[in-house]
Amino acid sequence: MSRLRTLLRLPSPPLDVRIPSGLLEVQRDGPAPLVPGPVGDSLDVAFVVPSFRQVSGGHTTISQAVRALEARGVRCSIWLLDDDARSGGGSDEALVERFRRTFGAIRGAVHAGFAGWTGADVLVATAWQTVPQALLLPGVKARAYFVQDHEAEFYATSAEREWAAWTYRQGLHPIVASPWLADLLRRDYGAESTTFDIGVDHATYRPQQAERDGDLVLFYARASTPRRGVPLGLAALEELHRRRPRTRIALFGEAQRIRTPFPHEHLGVLGREELADRYARAGAGLVLSLTNPSLIPHEMLACGLPCADLASTSSVAAFGPDTPVLLAPPTPPGLADGLARLLDDPDERARRSRAGLATVAPLTWERTGEQVESGLRRALEVAGTA
Repeated sequence: MSRLRTLLRLPSPPLDVRIPSGLLEVQRDGPAPLVPGPVGDSLDVAFVVPSFRQVSGGHTTISQAVRALEARGVRCSIWLLDDDARSGGGSDEALVERFRRTFGAIRGAVHAGFAGWTGADVLVATAWQTVPQALLLPGVKARAYFVQDHEAEFYATSAEREWAAWTYRQGLHPIVASPWLADLLRRDYGAESTTFDIGVDHATYRPQQAERDGDLVLFYARASTPRRGVPLGLAALEELHRRRPRTRIALFGEAQRIRTPFPHEHLGVLGREELADRYARAGAGLVLSLTNPSLIPHEMLACGLPCADLASTSSVAAFGPDTPVLLAPPTPPGLADGLARLLDDPDERARRSRAGLATVAPLTWERTGEQVESGLRRALEVAGTA
């Protein structure tokens, strides 16, 4: 089509350059003032949630945290900010239904946009793109920031990188998903945080009476997310396959098939039950995290599957020095060494499997809800509303 346009001298359509909703207004006019006043017996909390796709670990965590808060008597609502129509477009009703179908129901209301906004005790931004809108919404006693990663690192040098970094300096109380993130926000942005642990659905992710294939590696190959280090993982698996031709490799997390220099099984995007079944049957898992660790290693461990990740600063801080996750150097040979060790040493696999089950046992969504509620109440204290 572009060649035909050139031949016919037709003008190209204009580029669609997106500016986050509310960014210009809040940087020009400032945020809406907080509203003083006491908080009732039950907190009223509003979550501003960004565009979503079918697969989104971040949205899954938000939804699980909301359900855990509701179980504690906190009144919650979700407000969808679908700036770039990633959520599929269509009517507001269709968008709300798609969210509930994809991430599960909550007791409170889910809104498409802010036409019915009436205020809240605490307003919670959940991604950098939602912060400008959260700062503009009136009628709130405090603002918090549900931070699951250092989102400025998602971008090369760009306006988006600057805008993402800007959000951490806007006075929203951060409720963050790891000690590494809390340290980073304190060091780089002067923001004091409260932390929470991402829970595990132990009813789904659990050991099963299934025979394991000690030569099978499951790789979370979500190539559309650069921080998952898929090229590095593929290079490591190429080296592993060269050393151990009998190794079977399965890729999951990406709908589109990935071209590889080794044979593999393309699993695509799997549901939770099927993921748990795969975790219960594989010999080792591989999940790479270049920023804050994914929740997937904990779900693998909950199924008794030993797994490998990078020995990054964030992973070491998140998992600890005696982690059951095998933390390997960020090189293809280093990762291949770690995976080969897991596959070739049944005692090593069994030891890490037992340690993994013990590590994740206390990680529940109920605990997450308690920690997040503590962060919300801290946000009110910081804002001067007890």
